[in-house]
Amino acid sequence: MGHSWVLSIGFFVLILSLSFSFGYAEVVEGTVFINGKSAIGKTDNDFICATLDWWPFDKCDYGTCSWDHASLLNLDLSNAILLNAIKAFSPLKIRLGGTLEDDLIYETEDHSQPCLPFVKKETEVFQYTQGCLPLSRWDELNALFQKSGAVIIFGLNVLYGRRPSQPNNTPWNSTNAESLMRYTVIKGYTIHGWELGNELSGSGVGFSIAADQYALDTIHLHNIVQIIYKDIEAKPLILGPAGFFDADWYKEYVDKTHNSLDVITHHIYNLGPGKDEHLVEKILDPSFLDGEARTFSQLRSLLKNSGTSVNSWVGEAGGAYNSGRNHVSNAFVNSFWYLDQLGMSASYGTKTYCRQSLIGGNYGLLNITSFVPNPDYYSALLWHRLMGTNVLATSFSGTKKIRAYAHCAKQSKGIALLLINLDGNTSAKVRVDFNGSSMEHSRHRDDHSLRMRAFLVPQIYELEAMSREEYHLTAKNGDLQSQIMVLNGKELGVDSSGQIPSLQPQFVSSSEPITVAPFSIVFAHIPYVVQPACSA
Repeated sequence: MGHSWVLSIGFFVLILSLSFSFGYAEVVEGTVFINGKSAIGKTDNDFICATLDWWPFDKCDYGTCSWDHASLLNLDLSNAILLNAIKAFSPLKIRLGGTLEDDLIYETEDHSQPCLPFVKKETEVFQYTQGCLPLSRWDELNALFQKSGAVIIFGLNVLYGRRPSQPNNTPWNSTNAESLMRYTVIKGYTIHGWELGNELSGSGVGFSIAADQYALDTIHLHNIVQIIYKDIEAKPLILGPAGFFDADWYKEYVDKTHNSLDVITHHIYNLGPGKDEHLVEKILDPSFLDGEARTFSQLRSLLKNSGTSVNSWVGEAGGAYNSGRNHVSNAFVNSFWYLDQLGMSASYGTKTYCRQSLIGGNYGLLNITSFVPNPDYYSALLWHRLMGTNVLATSFSGTKKIRAYAHCAKQSKGIALLLINLDGNTSAKVRVDFNGSSMEHSRHRDDHSLRMRAFLVPQIYELEAMSREEYHLTAKNGDLQSQIMVLNGKELGVDSSGQIPSLQPQFVSSSEPITVAPFSIVFAHIPYVVQPACSA
């Protein structure tokens, strides 16, 4: 009885604090329906991924230069926050690549010319001269990756040996890439996957390669990896094409790679250009968010009908292209878009989702100068810690402004639920329904009836004696464009030694509905409900 009283007081304090944050709000009731009989998809355990890019400090968009020293060539690898931010995921997938990867050469034994950095030149295809990765810098990067436990995907220069004046069916010259791979193997550096090229599929960005030729290049990469890694049992994945989804191009590419491809990657910038002054309105519009489902659905169908075992990843997604938008892409409001993308993509079979970027541009998970985490970093970390690999069919009835996603929990055999409230004036009281039966119940229901409706943790039958963990995310002072994330009423920030804060839940009695305040996000871990999809 005392335990239940404490939970009720804690729940009251949480709701009271949220009420003061947002003032008076209308209240709607709704139900989230979760089908826990079987999973509709399965993600990688390290579903969360972030990118590091090659852009120099003078990469500017719309008069704003937002990259500073975030390039793979000059990023401060000794920064304590950077190390701790990566280690907090244990592990974090990191994709190394971007536009300039296709204009990057590697300082290896076959490269006899000086190893020079990128220099801005407007007449070049990507507006920079060819750059070079020194082997000493490759060593430094791998030291960080090993220390942090990061899982690395490296994007290779598929334009090496090609020029814009040449036809796009010119074969890839792989000599420079082979040298880098051999050096990497000799040094004992672990690469989880080698990805070929960046945004050259379909009509391409600045340059394009025909699907049949890209398939031949991918087969060639697969063969190279088999040779270079012949004495290593666990071979790196082969990924491609890291482009924007084009159904016809992607189908031909998959059909012609002949099982040499492990992962097909596509990029998402569905919010449009960073200069768009209506990005916030787009993010808060459920119909707009729904639009990207078509891409996920088409790609899932394509792979299902291909007869291959190829998996799909979102290889790069920044929301708004051209480096995002300050005070939107790096602010609390962007977590509505980002978390909705994670939930939606997982429900369509996406195995990994790579966010552009870990640091760099306005869309970095970390602040470009201080390295302090932006709101989306904490959203990603909570997803990583709470949402398991098995995806459950989920829907919400009550208002279109609530987005709902559920997975089997990562920390237990229970359920992890994500609720996003896009409404700034309405609070939602949410009941949870599993396979047609509500877990919340009135006191007069009998225990036998309750036990028949769901699998409960053995020997625990009184729901009032149970609690769930809730993580309520809001913006500081209710300002959607704030760069400060608030968790259960407490501002999140690193300490003086650069340590990532612990993310502590609020414990709430299971007899209470989940309250989702206006313009807020809630993760709920429900450990006491064990569904068939999660019981294995």
